Amino acid sequence: MASHEDREAFIPYRRTDIIELCIEDGKLSPQQEEKFRDFCTILSAYYHFKLHHDLEVFKDNYAPFNPDADTKSRVEYTKSEQLDMETKVSSRFKEILERANYCPMSKATLKDAFDDSSLIELKTDVDFDDFDRMVCFTRGDSKKTIQVKKLLKKVDVEIDTYERVALLIKCKPRQYFEAQKVDIEKLNFTPGKMYVYLYKNIPKYDLEFIFPNVKVSMTLKDRLILGIPAIGGAIPILLKVIPELLLIFGVIAFIVFGPSFARDLGLIPSEEDINNMTRILVGVLSMGIALGGFSFRQYTNYKNKQLKFQKDVTETLFFKNLSTNIGVFQSLIDAAEEEECKEIILVYYHLLTANIPLSAEQLDDRIEGWMEEKFNTKIDFDIRGPLDNLAEIRSQLIKDGVDEATAPEVPLLSYDEDGCCKVLPLEDAKQVIDCIWDNAFMYA
Repeated sequence: MASHEDREAFIPYRRTDIIELCIEDGKLSPQQEEKFRDFCTILSAYYHFKLHHDLEVFKDNYAPFNPDADTKSRVEYTKSEQLDMETKVSSRFKEILERANYCPMSKATLKDAFDDSSLIELKTDVDFDDFDRMVCFTRGDSKKTIQVKKLLKKVDVEIDTYERVALLIKCKPRQYFEAQKVDIEKLNFTPGKMYVYLYKNIPKYDLEFIFPNVKVSMTLKDRLILGIPAIGGAIPILLKVIPELLLIFGVIAFIVFGPSFARDLGLIPSEEDINNMTRILVGVLSMGIALGGFSFRQYTNYKNKQLKFQKDVTETLFFKNLSTNIGVFQSLIDAAEEEECKEIILVYYHLLTANIPLSAEQLDDRIEGWMEEKFNTKIDFDIRGPLDNLAEIRSQLIKDGVDEATAPEVPLLSYDEDGCCKVLPLEDAKQVIDCIWDNAFMYA
């Protein structure tokens, strides 16, 4: 069983495609084909029912932290109870992500991604201290070519992209932000709540933008673009208003401190200037209008640049957001259900059609080779998960002449004396899962 560090366990095809390709492989007889479809159908239904329990656990434990809740709570949870519920949500979240073949991303890896230059030319900062808990997983590490504007033309740039990014963060309570003298009303999140996001096609170096507490500011380049024209525009205005300023200062110095003080400063105004207060007022007004107009223009330029930044960030997230909060749990459980069923179907099919006994390692290599041959897709198949799942699916197999009371439980997968895997025939396998269905509820 080879290990492939450059591959993922994710199978990038739908469950129905896997089923049909197994049938098109030509190793099943016409009678077996329909039974195989039936087996896949009841297997999928079994996992859908099984994983529904996980969704209910998520909903019950996420309720106190849901920022989108539109229902009231009939009880007030203690801090101890809330911590226990928070832990359950986080641990189940990791478990579901792993079952859906996502890969974890550490804080160190995230910080390295933040330090690299982003496609959106912004200076960003994410403070992890704002969170009590953070879980980030990704799936589908690929390279994509996009067009970016450089100088006066567009160029093609190849970027590393995560096809899926799942993020869970639990924000610190209100008291923490009040102690930091943060204006709670200006936060993009509610203290004490838990936020869950699912995004698609996020460039590796834009990961910071999916965090609700990301702080955005202009880069040195943008500051220079605004600053240099500002300096250039200010010089002519200053040259124009300096005479008016000197006149005003001279009159003020002459009136307040006397002629000798004004003479020492070299600002002695003429008697005509002192008497002509209209000119002084006009000078003050013209200086105010010139400086005010220039300041307003620079402020408008800055706000327009800021709006462009916000638009870039909004577009980056809006068109790539797949789900938020409770909807993420539903999406990920569906993904986990798909992945586990695809893995089990592949394992069961290859054991069912194998001419020789296969060990776990041989089976793993056979499935990886088959995927590469049929789909031209290289994956690092996780053999242990589906083998354990098949072995756990067990129930009574009741045949003619067998007493139901004494019929033993039979697993879908077992091992022979040499450690090779073997599965039940299609008809028996369907009966085992059907028996589990029949005994799911024993109220009658």
